[in-house]
Amino acid sequence: MKRSLPPSLIAQGHPDYDTLSALATEITARADGALELEQSFPAMLRRCIDDVIMTPKTGRRAYEELEKTEKTYIGTRVEIELRALLRLPRGRLDTEILGRDVDIKNTMGSNWMIPTEALDQPCLLVAADEARARCYLGLIVARPAYLTRGKNKDGKGSISAEGFSHILWLLCDHPYPANFWRGQNPDVVAEIFSQGTGNARMASLFRLIQNHPIARDVVEAVAQQKDFMRRIRSDKGRGTRDLLEQEGILLLSGQYDSQLIKALELPHCSGAEFISCTPQGEQQQRLAEQAGFSPNQSPHTPQTSPQIGEIK
Repeated sequence: MKRSLPPSLIAQGHPDYDTLSALATEITARADGALELEQSFPAMLRRCIDDVIMTPKTGRRAYEELEKTEKTYIGTRVEIELRALLRLPRGRLDTEILGRDVDIKNTMGSNWMIPTEALDQPCLLVAADEARARCYLGLIVARPAYLTRGKNKDGKGSISAEGFSHILWLLCDHPYPANFWRGQNPDVVAEIFSQGTGNARMASLFRLIQNHPIARDVVEAVAQQKDFMRRIRSDKGRGTRDLLEQEGILLLSGQYDSQLIKALELPHCSGAEFISCTPQGEQQQRLAEQAGFSPNQSPHTPQTSPQIGEIK
């Protein structure tokens, strides 16, 4: 999406104010409030994109690796998921809100293509900027005056530079969950996925990326196995947790080890996240031992460490 957007002109006296403000109020109410919309909408976008990338099955890790048809399908997926999120029915266009037909347009770029059937109709605009992990949700009445004169072969026009000022934003330049792999060193990522087994890839993941919360879907992507949670449990000295502990590295669960994570002053982990670290100094070693871990043990004398249960 464009880095610099003009201020919205949608206010009392604007010809589209009544229509757009009523739709915005209804959408916010259907999302159970503005705060909930700020949480649920970005999470929905991340899920739609990741479900098409399908890292666990395909090994792909970025939007740029998708086929053209898959990129197009993300728009369809967003439309379906957004209707479900807001509990909206299908309509003559994509949905119906307050008795008005509304078209849902999604882009991973910097603009939207408006079809002829949506002219002079309200459009719900969705955008995701993968490079910056920012998202957008807005409303516009797609008047011809707000669109570019040039059309594509299907007769669709994009929103003009001046037309952007006629968007009522519900969320603008709002953060959403970043693609985990995009933020990692490419050499580190290559090293992780070069390992030949699920256990080896998992150990490499938590060895090379420490002090950083790692979500369950990342664990699944690295394991590339159905029972991916098995890879990070203790397993009679052979599991990833055992192997790392022998190297002095703790593998902690946000669900089961939250107190130790806090005591070690590590970043917060949700119940569906994991984090690894190497205890520094006697105090941290003591905290780990008090929690039942034995970092720096001899690789020839593995000890039983607490299990990481499978997160439901």
